[in-house]
Amino acid sequence: MAPPPDNSKTTKLERYNSYLRRVNSTKLLAASSNILFRATLLTAVVLILLFTLHYPPLLAGHHTPAHSHRSLLSSSSPYGGAAWEREVRRSATPRRPGGLSVLVTGAAGFVGTHCSLALKKRGDGVLGLDNFNSYYDPSLKRSRQDLLSRHGILVIDADINDSNLLIKLFDVVPFSHVLHLAAQAGVRYAMRNPQSYVASNVAGLVSLFEVAAKHADPQPAVVWASSSSVYGLNTAVPFSELHRTDRPASLYAATKKAGEAIAHTYNHIYGLSITGLRFFTVYGPWGRPDMAYFFFTKSILSGNAITLFKTRDGVDVQRDFTYIDDVIQGCLGALDTAGKSTGSGGKKRGPAQLRVYNLGNKSPVPVSKMVAILEQLLGKKAKKNVVTMPMNGDVPYTHANVSSAEKDFGYRPTTDLATGLRRFVKWYVEYYGVMAPHAKGKGKGSVGGKGKDVDTGSVASA
Repeated sequence: MAPPPDNSKTTKLERYNSYLRRVNSTKLLAASSNILFRATLLTAVVLILLFTLHYPPLLAGHHTPAHSHRSLLSSSSPYGGAAWEREVRRSATPRRPGGLSVLVTGAAGFVGTHCSLALKKRGDGVLGLDNFNSYYDPSLKRSRQDLLSRHGILVIDADINDSNLLIKLFDVVPFSHVLHLAAQAGVRYAMRNPQSYVASNVAGLVSLFEVAAKHADPQPAVVWASSSSVYGLNTAVPFSELHRTDRPASLYAATKKAGEAIAHTYNHIYGLSITGLRFFTVYGPWGRPDMAYFFFTKSILSGNAITLFKTRDGVDVQRDFTYIDDVIQGCLGALDTAGKSTGSGGKKRGPAQLRVYNLGNKSPVPVSKMVAILEQLLGKKAKKNVVTMPMNGDVPYTHANVSSAEKDFGYRPTTDLATGLRRFVKWYVEYYGVMAPHAKGKGKGSVGGKGKDVDTGSVASA
């Protein structure tokens, strides 16, 4: 009988081949994974590159000039050096015992200019910061800057998102307070350029809070401009600080509401003393050209039609128009009663003050009545188009409850709309060198208002 065949060599060979196949399979899988990882990484880089090329950075609204983000690390930066630091200190040093040293952001803006002059007049130190963007005519901002300069106030041409500059300023001057008024304003413009609102009203606010909380020594108290727009779709009137503000009607309002939440965070974590002010339709001399009272005046004088809105129920839109002098009173009251911050070097040592106040006039007026007052002051009838209010973020009615501001720092608005508009029209015809029928015989002011202080009610006396 023949012995069984010896299969041991065949079995070993098959096992070896099987082992080689597993090894090769593993290597192939590893190689494939490596190739896939590299391809994914390359794709991500390409997508980031394409996004960067086709979409502007978040912090660069299309109207913001390139020079507004200059860094102190740049060799071409105009900031720094002994002479520059002397000018900064000179402007920011108080001239009265116990005076405040205030950094005012948005200093070449409407409210910023008036508040800076009022602070300087009473002997406080003021240093201004503004990026002079082109949301509205920058020449008006430059004229305000010239006015501030004539009163000894330096306004630095820079952006609040330049954290290096902010750190430098707090190194040079131990500011006791910050009045943060820099912001991207306007409800309707947010539909055309939303990124500019996030850049200014959210990122800019965080930039300022970061430096104030972590680099300033001592930490300053911060008073900043929120907005009555945060009340959004609220229907309870008059608007109270206790009312809900979680239903904004515009992106502008949403960024201001986000600012209030951010303020709470920096107060809670870092001990910053923070006061938010909800402004209600501020108007007056040196005002903003994008505001209705301002461009209505221009249109009436030039014979162009104006557009008036009514609600879908046919009711006139109403606003709680607040004159600039009254708002100045509120801003200075908030600064004077602001508690000290309690942190240092980014560490909180105790609870700090956190407040929010309405600054309004307590007296809503139909916009049609505002137009009637302008017609009387200008001696000319307006050409009117009356249309239903579009869904563009505006709200039909605003009305401020200011009892908290009255109780805490004596805020009492005293200027009625007719008086305030009369002062505005007087400034307008002098500043722009135009003639209104009721302004005959008073002479023309130089266009641009340069070379003299145009009579403004509060500004000329500041």
